Amino acid sequence: MPAGPAAPLDPEDRRRLLNGAHHDPHALLGAHPGQDGVTVRALRPYARAVTVLADGLRAELHSEGDGLFAGMLPWPPDGPVPAYELLVRYGDRPGVDAFRTADPYRFLPAIGGLDLHLIVEGRHEELWRALGARPLTHEGVTGTRFTVWAPNARGVRLAGDFNHWDGTALPMRSLGASGIWELFVPGLGDGALYKYEITGPDGGRSLRADPMAQRSECPPATASVVHASRHRWQDDAWMAERAQRSRHDAPLSVYEVHLPSWRPGLTYRELAEQLPAYVRDLGFTHVELMPVAEHPFGGSWGYQVTGFYAPTARLGTPDDFKHLVDALHRAGVGVLMDWVPAHFPKDDWALARFDGTPLYEHGDPVRAEHPDWGTLEFDHGRREVRNFLVANAVYWCEEFHIDGLRVDAVASMLYLDYSREDGQWCPNEHGGRENLAAVSFLQEMNATLYRRCPGILTVAEESTAWNGVTRPTHVTGEGGFGGLGFGFKWNMGWMHDSLQYMTKEPVHRKYHHHEMTFSMVYAYSENYVLPISHDEVVHGKQALVSKMPGDWWQRRANHRAYLGFMWAHPGKKLLFMGQEFAQGSEWSEEHGPDWWLLDPAYGAEPDHRGVRDLVRELNRVYSGTPALWQRDTDPAGFAWIDANAADDNVFSFVRFDAAGDPLLCLTNCSPVVRHAYRTGVPDGVTGWREVLNTDDPAYGGSGVRNAGGTATEPVAAHGRAGSVTATLPPLATVWLRPA
Repeated sequence: MPAGPAAPLDPEDRRRLLNGAHHDPHALLGAHPGQDGVTVRALRPYARAVTVLADGLRAELHSEGDGLFAGMLPWPPDGPVPAYELLVRYGDRPGVDAFRTADPYRFLPAIGGLDLHLIVEGRHEELWRALGARPLTHEGVTGTRFTVWAPNARGVRLAGDFNHWDGTALPMRSLGASGIWELFVPGLGDGALYKYEITGPDGGRSLRADPMAQRSECPPATASVVHASRHRWQDDAWMAERAQRSRHDAPLSVYEVHLPSWRPGLTYRELAEQLPAYVRDLGFTHVELMPVAEHPFGGSWGYQVTGFYAPTARLGTPDDFKHLVDALHRAGVGVLMDWVPAHFPKDDWALARFDGTPLYEHGDPVRAEHPDWGTLEFDHGRREVRNFLVANAVYWCEEFHIDGLRVDAVASMLYLDYSREDGQWCPNEHGGRENLAAVSFLQEMNATLYRRCPGILTVAEESTAWNGVTRPTHVTGEGGFGGLGFGFKWNMGWMHDSLQYMTKEPVHRKYHHHEMTFSMVYAYSENYVLPISHDEVVHGKQALVSKMPGDWWQRRANHRAYLGFMWAHPGKKLLFMGQEFAQGSEWSEEHGPDWWLLDPAYGAEPDHRGVRDLVRELNRVYSGTPALWQRDTDPAGFAWIDANAADDNVFSFVRFDAAGDPLLCLTNCSPVVRHAYRTGVPDGVTGWREVLNTDDPAYGGSGVRNAGGTATEPVAAHGRAGSVTATLPPLATVWLRPA
C-alpha cells in the first residue's frame, strides 16, 4: 500500500540536513507520531524507492527529491511505533538492487547519561568504551554505535566503504553540551571502514579519521576500521605476579625494540614466534617497544602519532598485537611501550583543527606550534584533551596488558619556554616558565595508572633537572610542586657524561674522569634507568661500539667494559637492539640490525657473538645478584672504593644487597694490564672470586683473569682495613663476589 502524504520539512531544516549541518537529524528522519498518524521519513540518496516494512504493513514512501522519502502511516499516534525496517531499492532488479535494514533514525541514543556526564567532567577513565566505533546490540538490533567529540562542528556525518564514502545518508546527532555526536547504524560490524565528515563553524567540510579508533587502515591509507576483539588472554599467571611486585627493588633489564625493523617484514604474530625466545635467551626482563600507536610516516619511528588508540596496522590487527604481548608474557618477559602525549602531526585528516577549530591543540597558535618537530602540542589544560590522554594510557595497560609506559619528551611539556626565544612564550600565572597544565596532567596520568593497574611502571624521558619527577604526586618539593608521580626517569646525564668519557682516547681519559663519577652525586635524587637508547645510535652519533676509540679490538673491548660498568652502576638498564652484539653501523629503520654479523656463513667475526654472550651473562649474573638491584634507590647500597684513580683510568666501587652482602666492581679504562692492583674491600670478607670478566676469551677478550680468586689481606687501602690485589685486564670490567 502507498503511504499517505506527509507534511514537508521546514525549508531551513531541509537545507541544513542535506548540507550536513543539522544538529539533530533524528528530529527530521525516522518515525514521528502526529495527529493523523505517524510520519516516517528517510534520507537515501540515489534510491529509486523506499518501503517501510513492519508486522502486517508494507508501505512505499513518497519521494520528496534530493534522496528524501516520506509518508504518513496509519499507526495509532498515541501508541508505540513498531520496530519497522526499510527496504531500499536502487535499481530495477528485485532482490539484487535492494537491501533491507533497520532504520538508524528510529533508535534512542546508544550512549548512557553517566558516560556523557563523565565526559563533560573530563573524568571518563574508560573513554574508549564510550567514544569511537563500538559493535553492540542496541534495542535488540545488532550494529555499531559511532560517537565522536566535535563540540564546535555544525554537523557530523558518517562516511565509509558501506556508503561509497558519501555521508549524506548518515548524519549524526549532537548530544547537547557534551560536544558528542552519536549514531547507531544497524547491521554494521567488525571490519567496516569509516571516517567522520565534519562541517566546521565556517561551513568548511573535512573527512576525518576517528581519534578513538581502535583499528586503522595500513598506511598510507588513513581510514578507521570498526574493531571487535576476539583475543583470549593466556597470561593470567604473569598478570597476577605483576600485581604483587614492585620493580624498584627487583631486576629490570630492558631490550629496546623497533618492531617494524627488528626483523623487517615480520608481522606481530611472526614476531611472537621469535622475539620472546630471543629476549628470554639473553636474560632481559622486559622489552621496550618504540611507539606502536598508528602513525602515517614510518620515518618518524612512531613518534608522530595520529591513531592514539590503534596499534599500527603495518604489522597486523590489534588482536595480532595482543597475541605478541601475550607470547612475551608467557615467556616471562614484560612489555613496556613508548607513549607520546606531548604532540601530534598536522595531517588534515587527523587531529589538527579536528572540528574546524583548534580542539586537541592550544587555541593560541604560538602555544600550539611545536618549534622543533613541525607538529602541534596538546592543550593539556583542556579537560577533554586530558581525559583523551589519561584514558589512552589506561587503555594500553588494561586492554593490551602493557606493563608500563615510557613517556616521550616530558621536558617539552613541562616548560612554556621549551625551544622558544624571549617573546615567543608567556609566563604562567605565577610568573614562572613551568607549564602548570602539563604538570597537572602528568600527575593525573600517573596517579590514575598506578591506582588502576597494579604492578605497572611509568618512565619519564626528562632531560632537565626538574625536581621530583619520580616523587609521589602528593609530596610537595622545591618550587611548591607535588611530584610528577613517575616510577622511573631516564638518566640522561649519566648517559651523556659516560659516553663523553668513553669516546676519549685512554691517554686523555684522566682529564675527564669526573664524567664517570659525577652521576653518583645525584644517583638517588630520582629512581633512574640507565638508557643506551635508539637516540644514541642514529643521526651521525654512531653505534655504541663505533663511538669507542682505538682499533677494532680496542673498540669492542671498550664496548664490553662499558656494558660491565653500566650493569654494575646503580639504576635499571636499557639497551637498544643491535648494541647487544656490537653492531658497528648506525641503526636504520629501513633494514634494522645487522644480523649477518652473527652468522658464520657470511664470514661473521666470532667477537660479535662474544659480545652477545657477554650481554647474556651480564643479565644472568645481574638477575641472580640482589646487590645489583635490591637497593637501587637506597644510598646505603653503594660505596666507592676509589673514585679518584684518574691517572690509572680505574673505577672501583662496591654494591650491597639488603643483607649487606657485597659485589665488587673494578673497571680499567686503560689499554694496559694492571697487575697486583691493590683495592680496599669491605670488612668481613676473607676472599673474593671472579664472577664476571669482560676480557674473557669467550667474549672476544685477551683472557687476562683472576683465576682461583684473591684473598683479603690485612693491608689498609682506600680507608679500609683490608684489601686485595687483583689483576685488571686491559679495557675491561671485573666483578668479584665473596668466595
